[in-house]
Amino acid sequence: MSRSLFDTLKKPYEPLAARMRPRTLDDYLGQSHILAKGKPLREALEQGSPHSMVLWGPPGVGKTTLARLVANVCDAHFETLSAVLSGVKDIRAAVERARMAREQSGRRSILFVDEVHRFNKSQQDAFLPHIEDGTIIFIGATTENPSFELNNALLSRARVYVLKPLEQEALASVLEHALNDKEHGLGENPPVLTDEAKTMLFRAADGDARRLLNLLEIAVDLASDQAITPEILQGVLADSSRRFDKGGDAFYDQISAFHKSVRGSSPDAALYWFARMVDGGADPLYVVRRLVAIASEDIGNADPRALEMALNAWQAYERLGSPEGLLAVAHATVYCACAPKSNAVYRAMKAAFDDVRNNPSHEVPMHIRNAPIQLMKSLGHHEGYRYAHDEPNAYAAGECYFPEDMEPRRYYDPSDRGLESKIRQKLEWLQSLDAEAPNPRRSSS
Repeated sequence: MSRSLFDTLKKPYEPLAARMRPRTLDDYLGQSHILAKGKPLREALEQGSPHSMVLWGPPGVGKTTLARLVANVCDAHFETLSAVLSGVKDIRAAVERARMAREQSGRRSILFVDEVHRFNKSQQDAFLPHIEDGTIIFIGATTENPSFELNNALLSRARVYVLKPLEQEALASVLEHALNDKEHGLGENPPVLTDEAKTMLFRAADGDARRLLNLLEIAVDLASDQAITPEILQGVLADSSRRFDKGGDAFYDQISAFHKSVRGSSPDAALYWFARMVDGGADPLYVVRRLVAIASEDIGNADPRALEMALNAWQAYERLGSPEGLLAVAHATVYCACAPKSNAVYRAMKAAFDDVRNNPSHEVPMHIRNAPIQLMKSLGHHEGYRYAHDEPNAYAAGECYFPEDMEPRRYYDPSDRGLESKIRQKLEWLQSLDAEAPNPRRSSS
């Protein structure tokens, strides 16, 4: 349905954040990197020449508001769809309304699609012919990386603009406007906020203007004498979480930062990212599962206890839950961050898989084949096998366990850190025994 931005603003029963949407480009705060005077997007809009675009940014930075402003500034018919609730049928209906608007009034139409990344390939493709023939100017809003979530065909027809979280200066302007605006905001009976309360709001908003206004509105409802104190805000914020998209880029960015902090032996940074994720709503079990992977991938035999610690933290959290179980996850996080690092096992496994996948399947040598019955033994299975426990040092010096038509490999190359330094010494000693063996089957490395 076509709706005017101004119609939206005049509804007093709407949330404060909706009533305070900017009505002009000059009222729009933040995003100066694309909307400042002289920037290409600003000039295109002031000249009345909008183009198809994708607005990419976290929640609350003004993607929907900017789309509405584009329509208002350019006097365009405005259609909006939510990818969560719409399908191809809805797309066709919106396009048809846009076509009728062009035929009846000559006005261009902007079709705004919120959360466009939720549309599948065929749904995204449905826009293409209508963008091509000029029936619609497409504006998509997404919190996800368009390169991964949107079709190349759609991206080639739209320019991507990155919208950034609002800085504190912009948030302060949003707050002051809401407190002073008598028509749409709280100006008729403005609450009083201390500097400490404002700072708490800015911190909790985390760059999200909508979140800032929502928190302010709740605080006003709770304040009995129009004075919003830090104590009132503490109650508002008690059940409030920071921005954390458990399925999108924010999730993968923060878990990546956590992993790299542990790998980089920075326990303090690892704890920070752990706290950020959990405070934002991430499942601690996902974090501890990543710790288990880190213990093998980045620590390995340099400190095998790291894997035990991670698994114990997993079990402890499953038994205790939050908040008590979080300490076990933090415990394992610090241990893994401080442990000596080695990716020798990871590299060895990768090299072995590469070998198997890129070479023919070699036969198992006869001397190490299974021989559960006499027939197998009569065919030569197990013949010549040397039982290591019957050998000096429990090691069959000079024996080879690789296929006979394959040159022996050395996949595992221990580091000189932690326990692996001892493992390296052990392997070097075994190799010296191989070199001294009187009748080696083949060199094993």
